[in-house]
Amino acid sequence: MKNILQGKLGFGSAPLGNMFRNIPEEEAIATVDAAWESGIRYFDTAPFYGAGLSEIRLGEALSKRNRNDYVLSTKVGRIISEELEDPSARDLGEKGGLFEFGRKNKIIPDYSADATLRSIEQSLKRLKTDRLDIVYIHDIAQDFYGDEWLSKFETARTGAFRVLTRLREEGVINAWGLGVNRVEPIEIILNLEEVKPDVSLLAGRYSLLDHEHALQRVMPSAEENNMDIIVGGPYNSGVLAGGTHFEYQKASPEIIAKVEKIKNIADRHQISVKAAALQFVLANPTVAAVIPGASRPKRIEEDKAALNTVIPAAFWEEMREQKLVAPNAPLPIIVK
Repeated sequence: MKNILQGKLGFGSAPLGNMFRNIPEEEAIATVDAAWESGIRYFDTAPFYGAGLSEIRLGEALSKRNRNDYVLSTKVGRIISEELEDPSARDLGEKGGLFEFGRKNKIIPDYSADATLRSIEQSLKRLKTDRLDIVYIHDIAQDFYGDEWLSKFETARTGAFRVLTRLREEGVINAWGLGVNRVEPIEIILNLEEVKPDVSLLAGRYSLLDHEHALQRVMPSAEENNMDIIVGGPYNSGVLAGGTHFEYQKASPEIIAKVEKIKNIADRHQISVKAAALQFVLANPTVAAVIPGASRPKRIEEDKAALNTVIPAAFWEEMREQKLVAPNAPLPIIVK
């Protein structure tokens, strides 16, 4: 996977689906342009993001680029209907009104074989392209489906898994895997003998704030099975980048307090929390790339600067002393 991603820093386009706010069209396009000008060549999206809005905007912005010059991933598991609904009233499990400013098209969860093919066809049209490089199976986990998530997983196992395996064998796509916010689905798929995913997108579960479960339950098995991990949500919905959201919700006082501890250490060493967050993620050898989301051009500049920041070893030593990173977490430097 690492050889096709064209760099460690990608672009997560969930915010382009009007996540949390109504983003002007020109601002969304300008953000993708800024990512391109900064050298980013991996772009990720999904039908779920604003009921197709993110794909439409990303497709418009990338339509002026040579298709061979970038890597594109999207997701399956939800069909976007022509039927309309109230976005603020959608049942999104733990995620509430995540895309209440998105399009009004009804979102229909479906992980069957037929729906997988139909979803890909819809995405190709919205993205104005003739091919996808990576396809993730989206959100088959507890955070969206509660106690029903295992039945959704089973539908995907006999549907989407097999379709995407066939498309990979036929050369239609380069790779496939899961795109989830929980470690359990990745644990399960890595123990299935009948499928071999190439890569999975794990959002919010491998970050400065939350990484111990992934370290214990995903990373070793992923490495053994030659499955790369793409990390989404390295700022945990913004709280590690100066925002107030954690896991798509208002951050709790406990999370705010932990972030403040990290910020105090970062300030003493004259670095940004963003720099620490990005470089921590990429220090793990199983991580092929990180895809922070952005909805403003200046965020791209901040991400690039964060990636290029020189972080002193003393910062990581203090983070470990304060038990703010796990003892077995790979760090960007060798800590004595």
